[in-house]
Order: sequence, then C-alpha cells, then structure tokens
Amino acid sequence: MASPTVPDAVDTPWPGGTIQLDIDASDVTRATYKVTETIPVAPGTERLTLLFPQWLPGNHGPRGSLAELVDLRFTVDGKPVSWERDPIEVYAFHVDLPANARKVVARFIHTSPLQASEGRVTVTPEMLNLQWEKMSLYPAGHYVSQIRVRPSVTFPKGWTAATALDGETRAGDRYAWAETNYEELVDSPIFAGANYRRFDLGNKVSLDAVADSPELLDLAPENLAKLRALSDQALYLFGKPAFDHYEFLVALSSKIGGIGLEHLRSSENQLEPRAFVDWKGMDWDRNVLPHEFTHSWNGKYRRPAKLWTPDYRTPMQDNLLWVYEGQTQFWGQVLAVRSGVQEKDTVLGAIARAAAGLAGNPGRGWRSVEDTTFDPVFAARKPKPYASMARTEDYYWEGALVWLEADQLIREGTNGRKGLDDFAKAFFSYREGTAPTLRYGFDEVVATLNGIYPHDWASFLKDRIDLPGRGAPYAGIEKAGYQVVFKDVPNPYDKALVDKYGSLYLSHSLGMTVDKDGDVSGVVWDSPAFNAGIVTGAKIIAVDGTVYSADAMTKAITAAKSRKEPLQIVVRRGDRVMTVPVDYHDGMRWPWLVSTTPGRENGLDRLLAARRN
Repeated sequence: MASPTVPDAVDTPWPGGTIQLDIDASDVTRATYKVTETIPVAPGTERLTLLFPQWLPGNHGPRGSLAELVDLRFTVDGKPVSWERDPIEVYAFHVDLPANARKVVARFIHTSPLQASEGRVTVTPEMLNLQWEKMSLYPAGHYVSQIRVRPSVTFPKGWTAATALDGETRAGDRYAWAETNYEELVDSPIFAGANYRRFDLGNKVSLDAVADSPELLDLAPENLAKLRALSDQALYLFGKPAFDHYEFLVALSSKIGGIGLEHLRSSENQLEPRAFVDWKGMDWDRNVLPHEFTHSWNGKYRRPAKLWTPDYRTPMQDNLLWVYEGQTQFWGQVLAVRSGVQEKDTVLGAIARAAAGLAGNPGRGWRSVEDTTFDPVFAARKPKPYASMARTEDYYWEGALVWLEADQLIREGTNGRKGLDDFAKAFFSYREGTAPTLRYGFDEVVATLNGIYPHDWASFLKDRIDLPGRGAPYAGIEKAGYQVVFKDVPNPYDKALVDKYGSLYLSHSLGMTVDKDGDVSGVVWDSPAFNAGIVTGAKIIAVDGTVYSADAMTKAITAAKSRKEPLQIVVRRGDRVMTVPVDYHDGMRWPWLVSTTPGRENGLDRLLAARRN
C-alpha cells in the first residue's frame, strides 16, 4: 500500500543539487560503515522525504536491508532536526526542516552482518563488498537517474578498491569518484581488500580479484587465457555491449558471503578460495562468471519493461524472468564451455542434475514456470519444507531448457544455418542512441524469433511457460542429441559437489538430500523417504546397523538391490529416535547426459563449440 505522504517519482532533476555521500569503511573489526550524507535542498523546502532502497535490480524482490541501518540522525547547520518514519511505507523518512534550510546532513551507521545467521557477511579482516544502496538514502519524488551524487569512501590502510565508477582519485586511503547519478551509483558496487590483483581480459574488460590470502591470486597464464576467451566469446555472441568498460569483481574467499549479482559495467562474484589456483578441482564453481557477464546484455541493457522502475520504491514485476534469467542461465553454460572457463563434462553434469531435478518435481502438476517468477517476491528465497511440491525459482533452469529446445528448432528448420546465437545478437546487441536500459515485452521476443526463423513462437513459449502439468523438460536435450540417463555413480558436476561438501544427493533414489553430518536438508514429495516419514531437519544416525556416513549410506542403498527387506534407517527428530524402514531397492541413481549419437557430433556439441569471427 502506497503512503499518501510519499510522492511518486517523476522524471525531473532533484532541485537541490548534487548530494555528497561519504562513507568510512575502515572499521573491519566491527564491520560497520559510518555514513555522512549531505543533501542540498531547494529554497523554501519545509519537509524532506528520503527513501531507503527497497526494490533492487537483480534481486527480483524487495530486499532492502533496512534493519541494518542504525543511529540515524539529521542536522541542519549543525543543529538536530526531527524526523519520523512513514507509518505505511517504513522505508520512507520524513524530515521537518527549519526556515531557510539549504542542506540536510544525515549521519547513520550500516551494521554489516557478522555471521551468516544475521544475513550476508560483507566485511572480513581481508576484504569488503560495499553496496551503495545499503548505506544511502535518496530523495523521494524523482527518478533515481535524475538525482546527482558525488561519492567517496575511506578504506582500511593499504587496501585497494575496485569499482566500475569513473573519475577515481585517491588521497591516502580515501577514494573519491566523479559525480554520477544515483541509479549508476547503485549499479556500481565496490570490492576492496588487502590482497588484490587486476587482470586485463581484453575488449576493455578487466577482472579485479580480492582474496583471503595473496597466494590465491596466482592465476596461471593458460587459465587467464580462458578468462580472456570468455570476454571474446561473449562479444562474438552478443555483439556490441552497452558498457564502455567492464569489471568482474571477484572475491576468492570462504569468509565473505556468497554472491553472484549483475550490473551493467560490473558484476559481484564470490568464488571458492582456490578457484584460480586449483583450476581443475574448482571447475564446478566458476559458472557465475559467464552467467553474470551475460547479464550485462540480458537483464541490464535489455530488460523486461515491467522489471524497469523509475526508483527503488516502485514494485518490480517479474513475469518475464524466464527470458532475463532463463536465457542467461542458458548462455552462461554455453559460454563457459566455449571459453574453457568450465569443462564440457562439468556443464553436461550440471544440465543433467537440473533437468532430472525438474522432471522429478511433483509441483509441476499445479504450478507453471511463469508462476515461479513471482517466487522471489513472496518466498523471499527462504528454504521451503517441501521444495519439490512447492517449486522454487524454476524459471532459471527450466527457462534454459526451453531456450535449448528453441535453439534446436531453429537449427533444424534452417538446416543448421541459424540458431539462438542469431537471436542473441539481434535482440541483445547495443543499439546506438538508446538509453542504458532498453525495455521489451513478450511480443518483441516473439517477433525477433520469427525474424530468425518463422514459427509459431508465441504458442511454443506460452505452452512451455504458462501451462502447469507439463512432463519432463527433456525435449531440447533430446533434439540436441543427448538423453538423461541414471547411473550408480555421480556425474562430474555432482561428484565435485560431493567431494566439496560431503552431501549425498539422493533425490532420484531414496528421495532426499543428506549433508555430511547426516542432517536431512531436503525431501522429495511422495518419495520413499517421504512415505517412510523422513522429513527435512531430521538427522540420520545409522543405516542398516552402521553409523551414518556418505559411504555407509551408498553401500546400504546398493546392497538393498539384492534383497526384499527394506533399509533400516535410524533417525533422530527433535528428542525422539526411531528406526524407519524405507522400502527401496533400485540402487544409487545419479543423472547423466549421454550422447545418442556416439562418435558423431550432434546439436548440443555444435552449440557448445567455440565461435570465431
């Protein structure tokens, strides 16, 4: 519900002038950011309404971290002035001004989470991730692109900072940047750290990495070449970018909170600490890089019209996320293989895991892919008791599989002359003279597809996206010359996750996921585990008389194939311990993608092959 006392945004400049935003980010011990924001006001202003950002691009829902803003105080000419929070829109603050006030100074502290239970950790002793929207207010009533800001930040002594902002100057540990608008500021986060290294990837693209320790930044020349190939392959695919330069901001850390977030001229990426120095072993972890890079074209420059808003108060509408995220998921996998940032077998394993998981979700019977695009708004990305029945943000991977089917239809219909590559260049390439965000709707997606290959694309997409009750999303995989099969050993992607986390992905056998300590983290609706009464939060203590371990569970499931008696699983739930019989005899089942054209290149092989100009 909108408050009658908060003005709607209009496309006019903030009349007060340029806001000065100064942040002291030097206290990494307590993980606090001290903010001083000087907001000039037009003559005669009696009341100032300031907003804290709530609806943020790339988050797909209201994610503003207002609870972390503390010790908020306002002064005019050094004297305190009163303020009140809007009772309806609690992200809005009304400040009463004395006569002849020309500027308001806001001082407050952003308290970054110190542990994961409090939220995403953004500060460690070695690095920080500064996001401007978490530590700034902006005047209500104007497009954020019409509010001018001059930012500066003080970092810990000796640290280096990286951002896409222009006009950087430095005096000691204080960085300042050229005046910009608030929309561009929010779209230009900072990574800073004691251990820093910058890599040139060509095409005016750089990678700025901070790490838990300096040796983690030792990127071998042959692997740097693969990251440079990512830059090349993306430009071959999408054509002219909307950015004038681009920064991959990368944290190689187990301490800072995980993130993969897109921006027009940069991206925020957290990787496992050894993702660069153990290139082969960490192959599973690097897909975030091509995914977020793709978003510069798909999501930032080209954006669904209802996902563009004039400010961070107006709710965003997510219904075309199966293009925004689904096609980004698709191209993220493709570019990873084309560039060598990930091995082909790793990506095939990731596709197999996702496709089989979607096929096995009973929630498909009642909920469409389109409806899952609203999940980030009302579910807020929290864990669900029965995710397989509820469905989650399936527009990512099911969207990707729909786009794979579209690619294969185009290739089939044009005898291989065209594919979704042609759609990507026609749809996402920068058009001279357009704004930083060029909006689109469903009809433009369909029209562009028809320009590549005439087909009833509207019905094709609506059938797959809008209708519940559809079967396994395997059509694109099968048209591309592969099939999903189940083996008793994990595919390369799943094996890497087992080796890293020690969890067992038993969704296609017992119907549950169990972590290294035996805690059940997910249960598939109507699976053997579900029907036996095992639920999320239970702890597996033993299986068939042996104390739980991943190896003991695997051996027990395998042994049960040759007998009629059920598995005997000892479970603790709360203060109760019970032995639960689970009647399952089909052994371990891990999904794989297997070629149906062995010895011959097929559609998926051709799609994943590197491109050359």
